[in-house]
Amino acid sequence: MDSLVSTQWLASELGASDLRIVDASAFLPEYGRNPLLEYEACHIPGAVFMNLAELTDPALPGMNMLPSAERFASRMQSLGLGDGSRIVVYDDSPIRSATRAWFMLTMFGAANVALLDGGIAKWKAEGRPCAQGRETLRHRHFTVWSDDRTVRSKGDVLANLDTGRELVVDARGPGRFTGDVPEVKPGLASGHIPGARNVYYASLFRPDGTWKSPADIRSVFEAAEVDLSRPIISSCGSGMTANVLIFALHLIGKEDVALYDGSWTEWGADEALPKETGAAR
Repeated sequence: MDSLVSTQWLASELGASDLRIVDASAFLPEYGRNPLLEYEACHIPGAVFMNLAELTDPALPGMNMLPSAERFASRMQSLGLGDGSRIVVYDDSPIRSATRAWFMLTMFGAANVALLDGGIAKWKAEGRPCAQGRETLRHRHFTVWSDDRTVRSKGDVLANLDTGRELVVDARGPGRFTGDVPEVKPGLASGHIPGARNVYYASLFRPDGTWKSPADIRSVFEAAEVDLSRPIISSCGSGMTANVLIFALHLIGKEDVALYDGSWTEWGADEALPKETGAAR
């Protein structure tokens, strides 16, 4: 299964015994939307709901930090996702939250995970069927495994300011990156991590919500002066849209990419850390 599948492909695979479909919609508070209620009102037949708000580290409330491998595996087993499954993830979210689910699934050991191109919005626009209520699947074993090489801590990013080994790429909008648009969260500074480049996550999609071609994705990064020969640390506001960049880079064959999980929520709140404003330089 490719990492990105079409609605036509998914429609033809519905009902396959090894196929698992996952709605991983999540929204920022300002959207005023409830992902579970929207899932219950309309979801792709057979899809289970992955509550990303539960898939965090409970020891760090208010931070969208990754859960332990054991906590993640337990949640996946309860959803019926496990070894041997082909997992297709989608969302209906402006922040493309399915990429966060894809990142966690692959990081924690799922071997065959794809995103649905265009999400459920494209599915519905094509007149394909929706189901209501909640789906439940039989528990399935999910082998606990984790690849920490794909994650960076605040300490790692701070050390990288000296070594310059990896290039930080920030997925936030240009105004937040430059500091011209203030942060909404109290106590959060404006600006970006020194030396970072800015690739706004929304620039990686076509007007219809599908992903741009690999050639066009590469052009977006190159236009932002991202040196694709260097290892990359992806960052954003809270560790969500940074995964959009990671998946986009995966589509062009670049795998030496890591997530700064704390992102600007952590960095911008620490007064001791250096920050820059203005355009990347």
